[in-house]
Amino acid sequence: MAVDKARETALKILYEINEQGAYSNIAVKDHISDEKLSGIDRAFISELVYGTICWKLTLDWIIRKYSTVKFRKISPWVLNILRMGIYQLVYLDKVPPSAAVNESVNLARKYGHKGSVSFVNGLLRNIARQKDSINFSGIKDTDELLSVKYSHPQPLVRKLLKLYGRDFTEQLLMVNNSSPEFTIRVNTLKTTREELINNLNERGYKSVMGKYSNNAIQVENPGGLVDSDLHRNGFFQVQDESSMLAVEIMDPKPGMTVIDVCSAPGGKTSYMAQLMENKGFIHAGDIYPHRMELVQKNAERLGITIINTYLLDAAKTFDKFVETADRVLVDVPCSGLGILRRKPDIKWTVEFDRLSGLSELQYQILKSSSAYVKPGGVLVYSTCTIMPEENQQVVKKFVSENQGFEFDDIKKFLPGKLTNYAEKGYIQLFPNRDGIDGFFICRMVKKS
Repeated sequence: MAVDKARETALKILYEINEQGAYSNIAVKDHISDEKLSGIDRAFISELVYGTICWKLTLDWIIRKYSTVKFRKISPWVLNILRMGIYQLVYLDKVPPSAAVNESVNLARKYGHKGSVSFVNGLLRNIARQKDSINFSGIKDTDELLSVKYSHPQPLVRKLLKLYGRDFTEQLLMVNNSSPEFTIRVNTLKTTREELINNLNERGYKSVMGKYSNNAIQVENPGGLVDSDLHRNGFFQVQDESSMLAVEIMDPKPGMTVIDVCSAPGGKTSYMAQLMENKGFIHAGDIYPHRMELVQKNAERLGITIINTYLLDAAKTFDKFVETADRVLVDVPCSGLGILRRKPDIKWTVEFDRLSGLSELQYQILKSSSAYVKPGGVLVYSTCTIMPEENQQVVKKFVSENQGFEFDDIKKFLPGKLTNYAEKGYIQLFPNRDGIDGFFICRMVKKS
């Protein structure tokens, strides 16, 4: 019996992610580019992959609970078939249980052996009958309960509980398992937000203004939007509002010289150019040539001409740039724990014993890049994580050890209620509280 193309594609992607260490966003993009797949198939594949990765720990707990075969003896292909099948049964109301079971059995027939077929069939039918009675009441420890219930590694849950308490942590874990809004940034070099919203709505997209930024638009049904002529002709950039706010807090002006030391893939870089009205100079750096090509191609699509790209090791000071910049953005490599809604595989690969080494690199990049700021200029540090050792601890250490810099008040750059959460010089954003990606943004000024 033929297997379902969408489910088989999702299975191959899951195998690459779970068994071969592929990045979810890259693996999904590579596979759904197949022209034989319909738009509905592409959406279903993404749903299956991201959902199964997101709920992997809970799915494995269910498998252990119901399986007659020891977990470690289940082959990787069959294990991923089971995860995907249980995800459909437990979390996808729109998929009939019979389809979830039968299509999983078909995959087991192709990717397993004869025993695998009966094993998958029996296990999934049993779970289908009992899915409404699955609960976690037998788990007593809070960190283990939240770990299993919301599918997050126990060390991460333990750390979040210590930092933020039970209620906030549970809200955060819940939101991490949800799908984020699809947000775009209007390119005001080519159109206005009102014109773009009208244009989108005329084409059948449901679009509304964003939560915070004057240049943000949320699109409820974005299928096919990034393949449209609106995107191809540079009328918008896909970008979350947290990322936009980092640039708005930096406040670049027309005619300025700006340096973005870790610029790829270029979303923030192009927003700087937009706010600068494509007047001035932006020096965009990154360590890999192929990533700098992304920045350049993005700039060309958006009609931006003031971005110059450089191959740079951000941890080392580039003498040519010393004290030349009015604004410097230091968007450092980080654990990514603020964007688990978008990249759920991050939570399965994060190594907490390496965070101290990561924060040392972040500090080194910040210190090296600070040399580029003119007296009176602005230095912005940002990450997409919610870990204090990568955020507050790094910038506080920097300001204490570099007396030429001081924290600047950022409230005047923040919209509405976000001012309530701003500290002196910085803000930590959370997906559960603020409805956008978890980001840290700090603004510092070099004393004249």
